This record gives sequence, structure tokens and C-alpha cells, in this order.
Amino acid sequence: MFFEIYILLFLLGAIFGSFANVCIYRLPLEQSIVTNRSYCPHCKKKISWFFNIPIFSYLFLRGKCFYCKKKISSKYLIVEIISAVSFLGIYYMFGFSIETLLLIFIFSIYLIIFFIDLKHFIIPNSLNFIFIISGFLKNFIPELDKFIFSDFISSIIGGIIGYGMIWGIIKLYKKLKNIEGMGLGDAKLFCGIGLWFGFQSVFIIIFLASIIALIVIAPKLIMGKIKMKNEIPFGPFIIIGNLVYLIFMDEIFNFLSMTQ
Repeated sequence: MFFEIYILLFLLGAIFGSFANVCIYRLPLEQSIVTNRSYCPHCKKKISWFFNIPIFSYLFLRGKCFYCKKKISSKYLIVEIISAVSFLGIYYMFGFSIETLLLIFIFSIYLIIFFIDLKHFIIPNSLNFIFIISGFLKNFIPELDKFIFSDFISSIIGGIIGYGMIWGIIKLYKKLKNIEGMGLGDAKLFCGIGLWFGFQSVFIIIFLASIIALIVIAPKLIMGKIKMKNEIPFGPFIIIGNLVYLIFMDEIFNFLSMTQ
């Protein structure tokens, strides 16, 4: 039974990864994600179900469209694998629980946001609003682990601080530099994070996200691959920072308690 559960979770994760790919491609184009069948981005031919099996179809077709033979981005395979592995990892860490279901839900939204922001430098309002509303509603779930998720008061304060802090940074940077440093999509994302994980998480995650962004971007700046004026998506770094926070939550709070 143990083995069957992991197989089932892997398959469910891969299937969601396939749906996530549809969202990642269509949401920035403002196309419906439910009414139209999947189609090749090159020849526009609709893909038959037996050529649209998550992970397997990409490997079987060697990353090419069956009809026009043009290369299909490896991103589709990567997203499906990440989704499948994440379903397994979350279940492995938290077992069969409401916390597992909620974390899978959060990661699923994060997966779509990550790849959309990475390519288009936007975070769709639809995803942010789903994240924010669900973060508020989770406060009414009884007996939820308050170490992972916040209580009601911390949640509301976190949502306000999450949005307000990023909004303040945006306004201050624009006043000093007369350009947009971040987008309001990042502020809304942090509002959701505050609602889900409380006000303490906001400060820790923005610190982690900034450090990760610095580690990734600084070498590119030094080598001249990008310039300070280049648009850089911050959403992926926020998401990675949140994942680091969740994975090392015990260690982070133990370290903070030792420094007090």
C-alpha cells in the first residue's frame, strides 16, 4: 500500500504538471485554460490524448511535435517532473494530513507563478487573488498546525505587512530613481504569504529571497551579462525563499531564538 500511494501521488503530480503547463502558456496570453484542447505552439494542431501523456509522451516523442516535428521546449517536461516530485516530497514530509493538501495546493500555485514570472515578468492577478483568498480562508480550518501556518491574528497582520512593505519599497524606489523597481504583483504575492504563514514569515522570506537573488544575479552583473536597468523577475526568488523557509523552519527559528 505504501508503494502504491507514492505511485499514485507521482502520477497525480505529473498530471497537474501538465495542467500547469497549460496555465503557464495561456494565462499570460489571456486564453482559456479549460475550453480548448492542448495544441502544438508551432503548427497549432490539436494534440491527441495519447500524445499528451505527462512525462511519457515528451520522452517517447523525443521532445518533438508528432505532426510538424519541431522541437518542443524542455520546460514542459521539467514542469511535469518538478510537480510529480513535489507531490511526493510534501507527502513524505507531512504524511496524509490537511497540511499536506494545503502545501500541495500552495506549491501548485507557486509552480505556475514561477515560470510565468520567469518568462513574462508578471504575476497574473487571478493567481494572486486565489492565493490571497485561500490564505484568508485557511484561518477557519480547525486544528491546523499553527507552527507551519499562522493563527488568525498573525495571518491578518502578515497579509497587511506583506503587501504594505513591498508597496512601500516600490514607492520609495520610484521616488529615488524615478523608475519601477518591483511590481505590485510581488506585493500581492507577499500579502498571500503573510496570510498563509504569518507576519514573522514575511521578514524572513524577503531576507532569504533577497540573498538568493543576490547570489544568482551578482555574478551576471559582474560578467556584464545583465545591467542594473535590466528587468529582473523577483517572484521566482520569493517562491524559492518561501520553500527554503518551509523546509528549514525548525532550524531558522532555533537559530533566531539562540540570537535573542
